[in-house]
Amino acid sequence: MALVTRLLFGAALAGAFLSLYVARLELCDPPHRLVVTMVAGFFWIAGELLLPALALLCREWRVLQGAVTLILALLAACWWCPALLLESPRWLLATRQLERARKTLQALAESGSADTGSCNQESLFAELESLSEGSPQPRYHAVCEIFSTRVIWKNSVILGFTAFIGSGIRHCFTRNLAPHLPQFFYSYFLLVGTEAVACTFVCLTAERFGRRAVLLLCTVLTGISSLLLLALTQYLLDLIVLTLSVVGITASHAVATLSIFFASEVLPTVVRGAGLGLIVGASFVGKAAAPITAIPNSRGFFLHHVVFASFAILSVLSIMLLPESQGRSLPESLQDGESQRRPPLFRRPRREDHLPLLASQRGPCPPRRYSRLDASAPAAPGRGPPGAPRDT
Repeated sequence: MALVTRLLFGAALAGAFLSLYVARLELCDPPHRLVVTMVAGFFWIAGELLLPALALLCREWRVLQGAVTLILALLAACWWCPALLLESPRWLLATRQLERARKTLQALAESGSADTGSCNQESLFAELESLSEGSPQPRYHAVCEIFSTRVIWKNSVILGFTAFIGSGIRHCFTRNLAPHLPQFFYSYFLLVGTEAVACTFVCLTAERFGRRAVLLLCTVLTGISSLLLLALTQYLLDLIVLTLSVVGITASHAVATLSIFFASEVLPTVVRGAGLGLIVGASFVGKAAAPITAIPNSRGFFLHHVVFASFAILSVLSIMLLPESQGRSLPESLQDGESQRRPPLFRRPRREDHLPLLASQRGPCPPRRYSRLDASAPAAPGRGPPGAPRDT
């Protein structure tokens, strides 16, 4: 019974984490999405830092479980008060729940400043009233619709693969910390500290250089650190091994965190919760490999390390196929998700890339019109540039 209740408790926590993650993202504008998500990550890290102190005060696991349940009961009170935790108006509009969307937007407008944007609010509410007169039926979407798409499915597979690698390869680095940090609390606080450093690094770089470039950099650092430890551990100094392990842990955590955030921006609103749940589930599957290899006298650790190091190198090539979501609005429908483009890697394109990512249909290229003075115009048959001999 204790195992069953523990399973249900973990499933409820995962669902609450996913719901809050999506709600925060859909309420933010593009410049503040990354900052708000990383700040929420710092609150998670603060909870991990306070957990040993709470366990030290409670002394018994039953008292600790009661204290955690009491804290979660305060969070559950937000569901009974709609003013504290509103439904996402973006999701309501995308699924054609216009009446609920109007009420949610009205509550947001009342909680904000009444002097700014009153004309825009009135026009928006008038438009919603006109749209809801015909009583449109809500249109819900299932997770199975992701499998019938092309671009959304490819993006989900790539980001789920990177999240799986970032969570699964972390144990390959933490195992090297045991000889240097014999105390449990030392390794625990070191892991929490690397999570804070990874969140700070993502917050400072992903908004400046783009999600795809930073994800590629962190994946490369993870793969290089893993390969060096795999091949040269017995030949390196202990300080170098410890440094490579810390760098690998930090980079792998950044890969997992940024993959989940990247997926939340790439997935359309109508299936964002379901698709993000699959990717977070892939991340948890990677974490499940750690207890298996931690069994005493386990001989599968070397194979585990080789497989995940190979996956990290393979994911570097797949990341290049991802679109860039920096500074762009969230896709709403499946059509918006299918129309995402793959821009250049380290610079923003000056013009829109008209080549869709993995497009299913490729139409004929429009004919180009050349002028007589165009140097790039193809020469007529049998003729060449001035002064060149003619074809016979």
